[in-house]
Amino acid sequence: MNKRSGKESKKKILSGATKVFSEHGYKGASMRMIARSADISIGGLYLYFKNKEDLYTTLIRIRLNDLAGETREALGDMDDPAEAIRTFITMRVNYAKKHRELFLILGKEQPFTFGLKARKQFFREQRRVIEEIVRKGVASGKMRNCKVEEVAKIIICALRGFILSMLVETDALFSPGECSTLFLEGLLAKEPESPFPKR
Repeated sequence: MNKRSGKESKKKILSGATKVFSEHGYKGASMRMIARSADISIGGLYLYFKNKEDLYTTLIRIRLNDLAGETREALGDMDDPAEAIRTFITMRVNYAKKHRELFLILGKEQPFTFGLKARKQFFREQRRVIEEIVRKGVASGKMRNCKVEEVAKIIICALRGFILSMLVETDALFSPGECSTLFLEGLLAKEPESPFPKR
């Protein structure tokens, strides 16, 4: 087997596994179902993955690494913190729409501990990305002084909730732009400045 055909086979397996896990959950899925979905023999499947758990954890790790890499690339050396926050949110929402099955898997499999390490690491890294953006924003005076770590946690957790609701209820779609505006500006109206100087 050459390297290219091996890579293509693995890609087919991961695509088939995503479909099966999203439809049946980890517990309801079997290696035979995944092999059928990937159009590969059961023996061929075991050449790449030793068991269902190995396949599941590999799938989660690869997909989350892809998202993290795409996010880092999109943010690049972006100077404007508001633009960086908007880009981060837009990317997460669009990725969830494009890879709906992956997020359905993550939502269904909360009780299982395997794959948890990859998920925790992913969310830790994503929090650090937000922390860095907010820190730069505060240092430049473009954002108000705040508890950076807490703000990052709130943004990540709120986004996770938004994405989950979007997957469960198809009519719960929202605009990433409005979501970004809410995070960046809040709900409270700003008091109009008085024309008279303060004494």
